[in-house]
Amino acid sequence: MVTVHLEPDGKVVELGNTKTVLAVLNRLKLRSTMAIVVRDGELLTADRKLHMGDTLMVRKVTSAG
Repeated sequence: MVTVHLEPDGKVVELGNTKTVLAVLNRLKLRSTMAIVVRDGELLTADRKLHMGDTLMVRKVTSAG
């Protein structure tokens, strides 16, 4: 299981069978340009591998322009 804290929504979701950041974003119905993903203070790219028990923060980003 990977625990995901969604910001700014304040929701917590647990996802199983997710091996990459891209898989997490797909399960959340987000594109890689729509959110940033952080693990232990490190910004992760979509191709990064995940491990069982990881805790991620996914912050949705918006463009104003």
